[in-house]
Order: sequence, then structure tokens, then C-alpha cells
Amino acid sequence: MVSLAQGERARLSRLLAAAGPEGPTLCEGWVARDLAAHLVVREGRPDAAAGIRVGALAGWTERVQGKVAGRGYEGLVKSFRSGPPAWSPFNLPGVDGAANLVEFFVHAEDVRRAVPFEPEPLSPELAEALWKRVPAVARFGDARAPLSLRLVHPDGREVSVRRRGTPVVTVRGEPGELVLFLYGRGARAAVTAEGAPEAVATLAHVLPLPDAGAGAGADAGTEPVA
Repeated sequence: MVSLAQGERARLSRLLAAAGPEGPTLCEGWVARDLAAHLVVREGRPDAAAGIRVGALAGWTERVQGKVAGRGYEGLVKSFRSGPPAWSPFNLPGVDGAANLVEFFVHAEDVRRAVPFEPEPLSPELAEALWKRVPAVARFGDARAPLSLRLVHPDGREVSVRRRGTPVVTVRGEPGELVLFLYGRGARAAVTAEGAPEAVATLAHVLPLPDAGAGAGADAGTEPVA
């Protein structure tokens, strides 16, 4: 049975192949070739992947990723599609779903939403899996908001992240849209924000919103997921 993470790997592979090496993405400064190289390095070069999270090692990661990006694009996409090397930590039980589901979902949307796109409903299983990851992403993600957030699912469930002494902004949307918002892709996500105008403006400065102004989407770009 294909897991949700495996399904997103296949979807991302198809989108990368269709985009071509110079296709745009929502990752600042990256075309599809760079994104494919990032994905291959992340799973296959643990020595270089550390720089994705550790600033002191970022230079080494960039050099390795640049070298990998110089390979043939079809081979890069094929390498990613086939999965990590047998010795990779990403092959350990449970790691694929825990580490890759959100990564692949967000990057698939980085490719899909970098050009004019149509809404694409998620399966109930994928939507629920993404919703379960919203609390951790909201509390510990790279782009933590400098205020309190109330994230509301269409069915009324909600996740609150309180920061003492800060105003509350409510953001509503489907689980996938909320995940994209929390990863800085909100300018291309179907979310709405409610709260004091000053608080909403503060939030939009850190995590873009659909009405945050022209240029907040693909032109502005966002950092890669991990």
C-alpha cells in the first residue's frame, strides 16, 4: 500500500518533470532544477544536508547542492522519484511519514502554485494527516509568528498558539492551506485572517497572507522547507 508520503513524492516528481529544469517555484531564488537538487541532497548527502538547518554549514550545503544541480535534470528527478539510498536515515521505520509528508506536500505546491493554478482538493486522509501536523508546525516552525495564533479548521476544530502579552489573530482554512500559510506560502494559499488591523499587518510581515499586496507570492519567494 502506498503511504501518504510516497503519494506526495510521486506527485512532486510528476510536477517537477512537467515544469522542466527552469520552471519557476515559490522558493526564493530557486528554479525546479535547484529544488530537485535540494531534495536529492537532503536524502542522499547527510554530510551536506545538515547545512539546511545549521547556518554554519550552509556554505558547504550550497556548494554540494550546486554541484548536484549541475547533473542532468531528468536524472535528478528520477533519483528523487526512486527514493533515498538504502543506507539513508530516511529509510528507517517511521521516518518517511514523519519527515517527508509535509516536506513533499509543500514543495509540490511550490511548483504547482508558482504558475496560474486551479484549486485541487486533497483526499480526506491527506487533509487529516496534515491537520495533525499543524500544532507542531505552528509552535516550532522556522517562521513562528510574533503574536498569538488561532488556526481554525473548516469543521470548527482549532489549534491555538499563545504568546503572552500579544494580540490574537485567527487564521481559517483547510489543513493544507494552513500548512502552506505556516511555511510562508500564505500569499498563494486560501486562508483568511481575522483580528485587529495592526496585528494582522504584523502577521503578514512574517507570514504572508493572500491580501498582503502584490508581489507577495512567487516573485517574493520563500525559504525551502527543510
